[in-house]
Parts: sequence; C-alpha cells; structure tokens
Amino acid sequence: MQNIKLAIQYDGTRYLGWQRPENDGYRRTVSYKIKEVLNRMTEENIVLHAGSRPGPGVHALAQTVSFQTEAPLEPADFLRDLNQYLPQDIAVLSAENVPERFRADLNAISRTYEYRICTEEIYNVFRMKYEAHCFPAPDISLMEEAAGFLKGRHDFRCFSSGRKKKGTEKEILDIRFVRDCGRLTIRITANDFLQRMPELLFGVLLETGKRLRTPGSILDLLDGNGTVKAPPAEAKGILLKDIQY
Repeated sequence: MQNIKLAIQYDGTRYLGWQRPENDGYRRTVSYKIKEVLNRMTEENIVLHAGSRPGPGVHALAQTVSFQTEAPLEPADFLRDLNQYLPQDIAVLSAENVPERFRADLNAISRTYEYRICTEEIYNVFRMKYEAHCFPAPDISLMEEAAGFLKGRHDFRCFSSGRKKKGTEKEILDIRFVRDCGRLTIRITANDFLQRMPELLFGVLLETGKRLRTPGSILDLLDGNGTVKAPPAEAKGILLKDIQY
C-alpha cells in the first residue's frame, strides 16, 4: 500500500465545487473528474482526501490531495496520466509518496483563500474571468476594522451554508488587504473553513467597505444575534491560494 500526495490547481468556473453528494451534481465536481481517472488507472475505488473543499465556481491555485492505493504505479505515472486524461482546466503539478499516516485533510495546519477585485471604473476584460468588480473602491480602513473583530477563534456557524451544529468553531489567523494598480486583494488565513465560509466572509467584508454595514455589526453575527444577509462574494474572484502543513 502506498500513500500518494498530489498538488493540484484548477479553474473552478464550470464545476460545482470540489465535492458534492452523489444525488446533487456529484459528476460536475473536480474531485469526481480526478477520481474517475484514478479509478481507471488503479482498477480500484480510490478515496480522495483534500486539504480544503472550495465551493462552486471557486478556483484553486494550490489544492493538496492524498489517496492510498495498492497499484504498482510510480508517482511519475500518476503525474503523467492524470495530466494526459484530465480536462485542461485541471492540472496536477506534482505527485509524491508520503508516509502512510499523512492525510491532506487532517494534517493541514491552515488554509489561505484570497479574493481578487478590480476597482477600476472600466472592467479589465483580460482579467474579468478571475476577478470581481467594485467601483468606486471600497473603504479599506472600514474593512480592516471589521477584520479585527473576525480574527481569532469564534463560532462561525452564521458564516456557513451548511447545517452543522458542532465543529463550527474555527480560528482566523490573519486577514490582509493589498491594493495595487486598480486591484484589491483580500487574503484570509484560518485553521479551517466551513462550507461556503470564504464566500460569506469576503461578502461581509466587501459590504462593510461599501458602507452598507458597520464594522461593529460583525459582533452581532458572531454572537448569534444576526444573520449574514450580505450576498456571498463572487466565486470567480476567489482562489484557494495555499494550504500549510
């Protein structure tokens, strides 16, 4: 038995996220496409473990996946064949053997998502597939104030579209705002994210920057005294940037 670790990037535009239930668009997910190729290669029913599970339309610059197999194949074989048979919007950057106890989901220390926003008056047509648009530019000082309330360990249940009643406490380690030449990038690093949590966090921060809510309203959300009524951030501008181990 060998344990294989893959580094993957993909364009999430035409997918319903990393993973969905079998009766709800399962075949239109990134994990299904990868699993389909691996099953043919190994003649096994491969179980994939992912470092994070980006939602519908969200992209991945650096997804990490692990799986176990008894197939007599080398990591180089997986790298070559996956890139040959996967759709062109999914790329496997590396494949390697890792210790048996490694799991991409359980061993991750933190995950970083970023939201890319064009703040110019005219949308840049060559970047619009991977950026949201907001003009005039949002107020970064207000977003930084709101980010201060979000940092730390909290119950983020209201920032999720899932129905989990337990395990909804997560820790946001860092939130950064980078403005450069008509672009704004928001980066959030947390120990883990709930279902659709990145989209809702970015949406609330952007709404704060547009002066549609006050930074202090974040406290009501975290205390369970409010609901996130802000629209989720546009998935096309969101990327899973990094997973730390």
